Amino acid sequence: MIKWFLVLVCVSAVAARRSPNADYIDELESTRQGRYSSDILEDARLDVPGLLAKYGYPYEVHNVITEDGYILEMHRIPMRDRNNRPNPNKPIVFLMHGLLSSSADFLVLGPGNALGYLLAEAGYDVWLGNARGNFYSRRHRRLNPDSIINQNFWKFSWDEIGYYDIAAFVDYILQRTKQSKLHYVGHSQGGTTFLVLNSLRPEYNKKFKSFQGLAPAAIFTNNDHLVFSALAPFENIIETTAFSMGIGEIFGNREFITWFATNFCHEGSIFHPLCGYAMTIVTASENFNQTMLPLFLGHAPAGASIRQVAHYGQCIRFNAFRRYNFNLLTNLAVYGRRTPPEYDLSKITVPAYIHYGLRDREVNYKDLHILAKKLGNTVGIFRIPRETFNHYDFIWSSKAKTEFYDFLIRKIREADRMH
Repeated sequence: MIKWFLVLVCVSAVAARRSPNADYIDELESTRQGRYSSDILEDARLDVPGLLAKYGYPYEVHNVITEDGYILEMHRIPMRDRNNRPNPNKPIVFLMHGLLSSSADFLVLGPGNALGYLLAEAGYDVWLGNARGNFYSRRHRRLNPDSIINQNFWKFSWDEIGYYDIAAFVDYILQRTKQSKLHYVGHSQGGTTFLVLNSLRPEYNKKFKSFQGLAPAAIFTNNDHLVFSALAPFENIIETTAFSMGIGEIFGNREFITWFATNFCHEGSIFHPLCGYAMTIVTASENFNQTMLPLFLGHAPAGASIRQVAHYGQCIRFNAFRRYNFNLLTNLAVYGRRTPPEYDLSKITVPAYIHYGLRDREVNYKDLHILAKKLGNTVGIFRIPRETFNHYDFIWSSKAKTEFYDFLIRKIREADRMH
């Protein structure tokens, strides 16, 4: 057991806080007179508690302090009975976002479409995590994330997120609900951190009913992403250069992107088709709703450390899913060896359900088949039927419910019946 975290619980009081880029959305609304749906603009301004309140869902905000002092924010949609009383016996689903994202990923598609709402309607107690360093978890007991002199706040990768953050979230949820197990749904890096936790701290395997991996990022043997391949050889230079310039985070201050998107990418602008085309190239999705662009950009990117990106670069460069590579001396001090050890995936005994799309450029489906064989208890690996389904469709596709979420919920129910 971790001797682990201090707990601060805030319920409802933070509803007045706004989304990461609300000021820029406000500017757009005042200058464009609401050329697109006022709902989209409003949802772009609201933070996650604000979204939940707007749509009439009960919600809670929980803050958890990790062993190493990071203050993390977690959002909950508690299951209620027909008399609107808390029901502590409903099964738990914990949702964890990907790189540069937040808990908003599972809500931006709105009620009736987004995974967080669908799980709540299906009778689950839904908890949504936020990794250290993003908009909701950009705090520490001692370290200052805004310091340009000392970047110690940002000296973490997804290794620490898995080892510390996910462990703290899980322990807190189970203690709070008095239950012994939960379901884990992780998209991309959210899957990476699950693998990190349960390989490094195998005692946590007993705390999960299932692992639903939505294109979990770990193996990159078949990576053919041109940008990833081009940047991977420079992974050590990128971080060193950034820290020397006083920069530890990526997309923490993203005013130009949001300014450009909200002033030039709105419907009616002559640039709107170009913006939509650019986003289609980035997401490679044929079901990306371009009208919702201000909403998506109101919540993402949500910030991350440069080391998180560098760590993925190491995985690609050395074709190994292993711990962060510091330097020779630091590796000897931290790991007791010259090179970092690989994560032992065979130690992961949680029933694993791996989900993938054939058109995923960020996590190649062939690598997910490799991952599935390395895990200690893979139930199955499941392809989304549409051949063009890709990495971003898991969270942004207008057809995600019918193409994937309904199936995912059936698999979670299936795992429930096994316990």
